[in-house]
Amino acid sequence: MFSLIGKVAIVSGASSGIGRAAAKLFAAQGAKLVITARRRIELEALIGEIETDGGEAIAVAGDVRDEAHHAALVDLAERRFGGLDIAFNNAGVVGTLAPLAQLTAEDWHTVMETNLTGAFFAARHQVPALQKRGSGSLIFTSSFVGHTAGIPGMAAYAATKAGLIGLTQALAAELGAEGIRVNALLPGGTDTPAATFRTPEERAFVEGFHALKRIARPQEIAQAALYLASDASSFTTGTALLADGGVSISKT
Repeated sequence: MFSLIGKVAIVSGASSGIGRAAAKLFAAQGAKLVITARRRIELEALIGEIETDGGEAIAVAGDVRDEAHHAALVDLAERRFGGLDIAFNNAGVVGTLAPLAQLTAEDWHTVMETNLTGAFFAARHQVPALQKRGSGSLIFTSSFVGHTAGIPGMAAYAATKAGLIGLTQALAAELGAEGIRVNALLPGGTDTPAATFRTPEERAFVEGFHALKRIARPQEIAQAALYLASDASSFTTGTALLADGGVSISKT
């Protein structure tokens, strides 16, 4: 049920963390991949691992703020693998952490353009390719921040991640009749390079927010992405799927 054999997927933010784990898992389940991130060397290393494990993938380094990059990714998926069935739009940035009055316009726009406008550009080019297939799964990485929790100093990040849920809902309503499912994945704290803990005490403090009293391994969030990408979620669309270790409900 979780098989992706015969499917073609784009995964962004694939050089590390959740995107890297998802790319490896999707490939292990049989998908042919077009992977992207800004760091070419890390992408090439990932391609080597996927191919060693018997998978098939191609990498293109680029910036998700560039609309032409998204057009090129979709074109490559269609030319190299014959089409597009799945897009996991996972790339994003946290941005500058500061009270709103201390954020510059540049700080704000960097987060907006990466997290939200980048997702718009991605979907704008991915949706026609999915429509050609007559079905598909479109996934955005959102967050519990801006959905079930407000965290001081994260206004720009929260605004973009909440915006992705709105985008998800609108596209799910637009595309459902065509067999295209659109969902947002909302991880909790995850052990990625973006989760920079200065001390063990700081990490323990963040872990304590979660009902499970730990943060996730990237592979655990990748498994939730696989559910949304696969036929296991064939009647799931328009959702904000929490894979957050209970951080949204924990008060202890």
